[in-house]
Amino acid sequence: MNFSAWSSLRSVMHAAEEQRPVSRVTLRRVASFARPHLRQLMLFLVLSVVTAVLAVATPILAGRVVDAIVEGESQRTVIGIAVVIAVIAVAETGIGLVSRWLSSSIGEGLILDLRTAVYDHVQRMPIAFFTRTRTGALVSRLNNDVIGAQRAFTNTLSGVVSNTVMLVLTLGVMTGISWQITAFALILLPIFVLPARRMGARLANLQREAANFNATMSTQMTERFSAGGATLVKLYGRPEEESIEFAERAGRVRDIGIRLSMLQWIFMSALTLVSSLALALVYGLGGYYALNGSLEAGSVVALALLLTRLYGPLTSLANARVDVMTALVSFERVFEVLDLEPLIQDSPDARKVPEGPVSLEFERVSFSYPTADKVSIASLEDVGTLDTLGGVEVLHDLSFTVAAGEMVALVGSSGAGKSTIAQLIPRLYDVDDGAVKISGYDVRQLTAASIRDAVGMVTQDGHLFHETIRANLLIAQPTATDDDLWHVLRRARIEDLVRSLPDGLDTVVGERGYRFSGGERQRLTIARLLLAQPRLVILDEATAHLDSTSEAAVQSALGEALVGRTAVVIAHRLSTVRAADQILVIEGGRIVERGGHRDLLAAGGRYAELYRTQFQEQAAERTAAD
Repeated sequence: MNFSAWSSLRSVMHAAEEQRPVSRVTLRRVASFARPHLRQLMLFLVLSVVTAVLAVATPILAGRVVDAIVEGESQRTVIGIAVVIAVIAVAETGIGLVSRWLSSSIGEGLILDLRTAVYDHVQRMPIAFFTRTRTGALVSRLNNDVIGAQRAFTNTLSGVVSNTVMLVLTLGVMTGISWQITAFALILLPIFVLPARRMGARLANLQREAANFNATMSTQMTERFSAGGATLVKLYGRPEEESIEFAERAGRVRDIGIRLSMLQWIFMSALTLVSSLALALVYGLGGYYALNGSLEAGSVVALALLLTRLYGPLTSLANARVDVMTALVSFERVFEVLDLEPLIQDSPDARKVPEGPVSLEFERVSFSYPTADKVSIASLEDVGTLDTLGGVEVLHDLSFTVAAGEMVALVGSSGAGKSTIAQLIPRLYDVDDGAVKISGYDVRQLTAASIRDAVGMVTQDGHLFHETIRANLLIAQPTATDDDLWHVLRRARIEDLVRSLPDGLDTVVGERGYRFSGGERQRLTIARLLLAQPRLVILDEATAHLDSTSEAAVQSALGEALVGRTAVVIAHRLSTVRAADQILVIEGGRIVERGGHRDLLAAGGRYAELYRTQFQEQAAERTAAD
């Protein structure tokens, strides 16, 4: 009875969950994912039916053994029936093994298909999607919802088929043996099912509450255990209060766990009790009929054994629709992500970036960040309704040209639109009006792969994955040799540091590269850029927040990165852009000044104002240091 009890427990818990109608479109899409596994699925269902038939056959044969003994038949008959029972047991084991393999193959294959589809789709989403989406919610779609969807095939579907066959056969056989005893046995079923559904609601609510507390604890741990979060807690946090808060949540999960354990024990004990009462009824009433001569002793035994195969399937099938709907809702949550169309896609006739040095042109570009409804869904942001932020134009009719091999510098106040301009070049976003052109071609007419090969970017945060130095560099050029890696590390002025590390290229950099200083991280990202060998380089505040020593090292490395390449440089420190072929002063999403360093200083405009302010600040810092 243990398996039936656990199956029934899962069913009533699912029955308490709120469901919504599932469309035919969802069913068709589910079928499309099932189609590659159709042969295995059909064989799995056939074996489920065979297993159900064998499960009913054994009690009948057991009853036949009892009748043979009572009637004094030959030993050969009894032994023959026993051999058949043994063969059925072996067959059930073998079929169970094959069914288990099929179930695993179908389930894991479906998980692979769904996860790959979601992962590949998310990879094509624009940056705006990732700036809004909760990472944990997205990962949950790849884990919990995908597994929930898989359950529709490996558990729910086979359960419905096998339980239906077993129930029909069991009821048919029991009714054929004694419809009176069968009817009395079924009378006890509502005594179990009705309270069980109420208990299912309590169990589901407790599990949901425990899941919420676990999610909150996971969020707290993820934030506090990251390098940046741990640093913040060390500087400003209150460890004692943090510990108390975490302990309260963990204690609540403990209390819920105890209640869940007790309710589950009560549920299983109730099912066992009801089954035992029904079994007592069968033995009592069946024994009475047997003593009156209206029923054979073997039939009483067969009825008792068949009864144990009746309550589990009845309870499961009572909630079969809910089980199916639960699994299909998981599919819908996965499809919800797949249905979010990427804003940026290759056009059907997209071509590669032309070979050779590249030029850059902004032609009357206007741009506004996309609204939430275009790049996100509410469930991934953990909100009821998406906000209406976005849609406000941040770049206005902006035009400039950078010839092949030239460097243009973008300067201006914070929030003026410099980084936005930089993000439009590698097509992290698409313009609303006008065009961004590389070598004369609108970036929307070029393939994303060729843009990645042609354009390289270094940002101010110098992001690194929690992997080895080697792995972080090979992202740019997977086929690079160790000699290639050491060469770019030398050019990035960080070779000596890496060689001094015990593990060299196999040193793990830590989360976001926190095992290295800001300047060291930047030089590693520059080495990665050099390995990629882009023809157009974008430097977005690459030396921001660095001390003088680190800045000097990074500037030297950047000098290597810019040689012979077209470059767009965003710089806070104006001393770093004096050598630019053209300086563009950006304010309010517009170009308010353009020209060389000397010409802009002589003009006495916004650039001269920024330069004087920064020069005075640096002079004051030097005076204070002296």
